[in-house]
Amino acid sequence: MEGRKVTGWAARDSSAILSPYSFHLRKTGPEDVLFKVLYCGVDHSDLHQLKNEIHFTTYPLVAGHEVVGEVMEVGSEVKKFNIGDIVGVGCIVGSCGECWCCKTNKEQYCSKMVFTYNAINNDGSFTQGGFSSAMVVHQNYVVNIPENLAPEQAAPLLCAGVTAFSPLKQFIKSDEVIRAGILGLGGVGHLGVLIAKAMGHHVTVISSSDKKKHEALTDLGADCFLVSSNHDEMEKSLNSLDYILDTIPVSHQLQTYLPLLKVEGKIFIVGAAPEPLQFGASGLILGKKTISGSFIGSIEETQEILDFWVEKGLKTMIEVVKMDYVNKAFERMVKNDVRYRFVLDVAGSDLE
Repeated sequence: MEGRKVTGWAARDSSAILSPYSFHLRKTGPEDVLFKVLYCGVDHSDLHQLKNEIHFTTYPLVAGHEVVGEVMEVGSEVKKFNIGDIVGVGCIVGSCGECWCCKTNKEQYCSKMVFTYNAINNDGSFTQGGFSSAMVVHQNYVVNIPENLAPEQAAPLLCAGVTAFSPLKQFIKSDEVIRAGILGLGGVGHLGVLIAKAMGHHVTVISSSDKKKHEALTDLGADCFLVSSNHDEMEKSLNSLDYILDTIPVSHQLQTYLPLLKVEGKIFIVGAAPEPLQFGASGLILGKKTISGSFIGSIEETQEILDFWVEKGLKTMIEVVKMDYVNKAFERMVKNDVRYRFVLDVAGSDLE
């Protein structure tokens, strides 16, 4: 059953050009939260989906999965939220609730997981994302934004932040100094540096050129900067890292980075490159090294990263823009011309 009419910015085809689009939300159910969208982060995977490069895109499509809003209405069985609360929604808005993944707070791996956009809800409705004036989401997939965290600062944490946090939290209680590598210094990468440093890790940023060296060391507080195209620097860094957080969202050679790992070192792949990644088996076997993937984080971990951000006094580095700038924002993002995350001021924009 249809609910209220809202306005978003949607792509009509794989050109991924966004323009105003009116549609109806599903009716607010007994366990649903209806909220006005305040801010929404802009993610590289949004563009992949809008261009029909991952999964199969159904158009018109309203993207956006780093959504912060103000609660306007709650269902009769909602106990976690009240009208006026500032809340967040990340990459998923549903799962089966019954499988092992759901029962162990790993619902993002549920086979019936429902994406925030370009998916079918359990009631048969089509999901549209946060590049819109409002959303309706089941309370189990909504998180609280802490009072001491500005909503625009919170937005990138709902995908990029928890994506970096989830694989790194295993090291929080380590008694040893962890030597970390952060591969790529974009939206996820810059948050990875901040998170790893806040956990006490010795952090090396790995990039293909030295263009971001100053900002990595000075603005983000990294300990070292490694240029992957510099053979001598790479040679000196062999067998030096406990892990590498690979945030690069385009095709690249994993073989270049495996030698940087210590014995039993790990590469965590979190960048959604649409093409296959390549590496040689011997590079893994001879060092007992591991390549693993990690997909966003659970709802529990999403709340954890928000609380962690406040506890550590961290600040997200963002550029806030209006909705009518979104197409230009995507152009600049592809050129890596943003430090480090665009956030759309949805509530402050004329969406019509």
